[in-house]
Amino acid sequence: MTAAPASADGKVDGPDNNNQPKPPVSMSTVGGAKLGRAGTQVNLGAGAPVLPKQLSGRSWIVADAESGAVLASHNAHWRLPPASTLKMLFADTVLPKLPKDQVYKVAPTDLAGVGAGSSLVGVKENLKYSVHDLWLGVFLRSGNDAVHVLSEMNGGVPKTVKDMQKHAEELQALDTQVVTPDGYDEKNQVSSAYDLTLIARSGLQKKDFREYCATVTAKFPGDVKQTKEGEKVEKDKNGDPKRDSFEIQNTNRLLTGAPGVATYKGIAGVKNGNTTHAGATFTGVAERDGRVLLVTVMNPSSTEGQAVYQEAARLLDWGFSAAGKVTPVGELVPPKSARLKASPNPTAVGADSAGVGVATEPAKFAATNGEGTGGVGTALAVVGGVLVVLGGAVFLVNRRWPLPDLVRRRPRE
Repeated sequence: MTAAPASADGKVDGPDNNNQPKPPVSMSTVGGAKLGRAGTQVNLGAGAPVLPKQLSGRSWIVADAESGAVLASHNAHWRLPPASTLKMLFADTVLPKLPKDQVYKVAPTDLAGVGAGSSLVGVKENLKYSVHDLWLGVFLRSGNDAVHVLSEMNGGVPKTVKDMQKHAEELQALDTQVVTPDGYDEKNQVSSAYDLTLIARSGLQKKDFREYCATVTAKFPGDVKQTKEGEKVEKDKNGDPKRDSFEIQNTNRLLTGAPGVATYKGIAGVKNGNTTHAGATFTGVAERDGRVLLVTVMNPSSTEGQAVYQEAARLLDWGFSAAGKVTPVGELVPPKSARLKASPNPTAVGADSAGVGVATEPAKFAATNGEGTGGVGTALAVVGGVLVVLGGAVFLVNRRWPLPDLVRRRPRE
């Protein structure tokens, strides 16, 4: 298990640090040998700022979402309970399988497996919901009820768990063991800061994933509208009784703000979590001056209010200041289906391996505050034609899986 991370002055921040669990001696080295070492890993160059002092997460990582370079890490491969950040893997696995306009009537058995004390969006049995509505419930309210309904639509919870595990292996997220699709505390359900960052990077390739994770508020279907005695029940265009709706807000505090937490400039998602066993967990993505960073923080021990967000914001600030002034300590590896091949003539990612890429303007993205059930809350878009060169090598993609440096700014819809 882990000690609290060392700060720039050699001190640690957090209560009873001598009693904190310590990381295992041996951890995975996927992405580089240094990422398998316990403690903080960073290679500061000339002019690079030191790491923030107030860091108490058991595990954290800061990476360039475009190049995959890991700028700094702390116990990156420590396998820890992920809480609801595991919903990123659920979404990345299941979201492409279900048409967003598909409508489903919830059976009582669909909600039977939701764990006690789960976060809920308010899905009701015997009522109909669109897939789009259910994904809003997953991303904004971290609704385990919505997760279980979507899992049933995917063939059931056991099948969904198997699908998620298979997808994690494809992404080379090998620290991840899936037991439930919603991240609810279960024995042997673990992931790592490294894996969660890989998963987020994969999810951000999907337009709907980007829009849902960056949506600030939305309307969610409620109960059937009540009528007075003798009044006819109003019907919608499908002939179903009209229903009330209520507003839901994203639980990502760097996206929405909260007492003591400022909205982070350039934030565009991704997912937060919190359970008794996992503590607070968070993976975020942000853009500043054309640079896109991913950060994951797991289980800070600090007594500071909203510590997981505060520490994530500090790491993002550091990453934006340190980029170009540090030597990476590792990399975010590509999926197994992406072949790595050295080439003097890079192929554009997103094109066929025989295609020719043409470089375009620098990649950018930014978040906007979307409202309503349209799910539009992000200014992320994927375009082709950008050359991807990492360490003298090129990703030749066997399927159309654009890497994050193909993400550009698009107008708000």
